[in-house]
Amino acid sequence: MPGYDLIGDVHGCGNTLRRLLELMGYQRDQGIWHHPQGRQAIFVGDIVDRGPRIRQALQDVKAMVDAGTARMVLGNHEYNLLAWYAKDASGTPLRSHSPRHQRVIKETLEQFADFPQEWQGYLDWFMTLPLALDEPELRVVHACWDLPLMDEFLQRYPDSVIDEAFLHQSAQPGSFAFKVVDRCTRGTWLKLPGGETQQGQDGFVRDRFRTSFWVRQARTWGDVLFQPDRLAPILEERLLSPEDRTHLCYYSDHEKPLFFGHYWCKGYPSVIRPNLTCLDYSAVKYGRLVAYRFDGESRLDAGKFVWVEVQRDEFPPLEELRAEMTAENEQNF
Repeated sequence: MPGYDLIGDVHGCGNTLRRLLELMGYQRDQGIWHHPQGRQAIFVGDIVDRGPRIRQALQDVKAMVDAGTARMVLGNHEYNLLAWYAKDASGTPLRSHSPRHQRVIKETLEQFADFPQEWQGYLDWFMTLPLALDEPELRVVHACWDLPLMDEFLQRYPDSVIDEAFLHQSAQPGSFAFKVVDRCTRGTWLKLPGGETQQGQDGFVRDRFRTSFWVRQARTWGDVLFQPDRLAPILEERLLSPEDRTHLCYYSDHEKPLFFGHYWCKGYPSVIRPNLTCLDYSAVKYGRLVAYRFDGESRLDAGKFVWVEVQRDEFPPLEELRAEMTAENEQNF
């Protein structure tokens, strides 16, 4: 096999993505990044939202996917945009247009405001992306691989690509489509007790917390907590109830290597377990854009991570960014 370079959540850090590709030996020819030795990049989703160069990042990634030099799975942010625009039979958007939801996609909508046809093309393209990849040597998903659920999903959708009917069904809590999308793009989570909420470092108030799916003998909430924000000590010491356990799943250490993003890790990249690693290291929060260079090994090696620190020039002052985008648009059109 020529090898795969698995890349974490980009979130509009377009210049940082280009630096990472160059660091791994990719070259740009006629607008398409490719590796001279035939390696293929695999993006774990969440190219859009939050960052300053979402359009640039999408242009680069889509060009690679179209040319066969990359693949990509759908992230929760791409899915959320599909649900934002899709409407049910009554004309109601599948994802509510609440201030909270609008805040998340604000940068994406602003950067494509002058390019409606191009943006529609990306929405159409999102519908062609798989929710997961199940290859002989590895698996890729944005957030979580629930083995029984994925087995059933892949029997029904062997290419892991959803259709319009599935998209609409995924907005119905409790449906099979909802469970698949929730697991694949949002992962496992537990709800805080008694209507409690907590405000995260990103400013959002949540009534739940993200959990791991690889701890075999977890006893407490703290054992399965997997997010940058901690819980109150009394909550981290809370024992997992039988009801809690129904919301969790487990990816065995005997399964093939699994790569995912989504979880806003910090610090230096590390292997969670020999067959499992997260590639999201908070690039858009001045963290690291991380890749893992996979060559078929059954045990992942921390020495095969590659990353680029996100520099301050990725986020120039707004007036500079507008001038940069105007110059690029004049050059392209």
